[in-house]
Amino acid sequence: MKKRLIRIAQWTRNIIAFLFVLSLLLVLLYKYVPVYYTPQMLTRSHISRQWRPLPDISQHLVQAVIASEDNFFLIHNGFNINPFEIDSTEMFRSRVLRENKTVSQQTAGAVFLLPGRSLIHNNLETYFTILIEFVWGKKRIMEVYLNTKEMGDGIFGAEAIAEKNFQKPAVQLSASEAALITTAFPNPKAFNSGKPTSYMLKQQAKIISLMAKIIPVEMGNSTGSSSKEN
Repeated sequence: MKKRLIRIAQWTRNIIAFLFVLSLLLVLLYKYVPVYYTPQMLTRSHISRQWRPLPDISQHLVQAVIASEDNFFLIHNGFNINPFEIDSTEMFRSRVLRENKTVSQQTAGAVFLLPGRSLIHNNLETYFTILIEFVWGKKRIMEVYLNTKEMGDGIFGAEAIAEKNFQKPAVQLSASEAALITTAFPNPKAFNSGKPTSYMLKQQAKIISLMAKIIPVEMGNSTGSSSKEN
């Protein structure tokens, strides 16, 4: 019985070690390789997605994402921070911080995990968030986010939503279009930026206002792959 328990403990240790090494290799791989599929995409029967490097995505959309999703993206370590610990005159003219998950947390969850809210899921999300913050850096995180985020019903990424709803490439999105796209993020299955509701238009106006209150974010130089998928 004792030998059996020892073998089980050894197998468990080996499995944990294997999964740990695998996670590190995946994070390192995705620092350079486009993330064409995510676990969330694989759960959907029909999807539309096109990878584009960060320079081929409108900076207005980067600004809109930070304004609507994660005001302190550039200066936090992957997790929400207390805005009153930050000198707003140094980085931002707004102290608005939404109580949702950061862009880094959303990216980690989308790329490496199936949707879920369990304690195990949250712990793994925290683990991957720490890894991508350390290995990828902010530009790569934003690039992957803008290519893997569901922005419409089964529509993943900036290029796909821009072509579907605005008949233009993502790099040509205007500030108002970018803000409108982000209004669908809370519920992309219900909200359609191509056919905005009055509620979405009100949210759009708020996001446009906030975009002007935070400093301009420049992320035109991609740190990841520049390959395209047609």
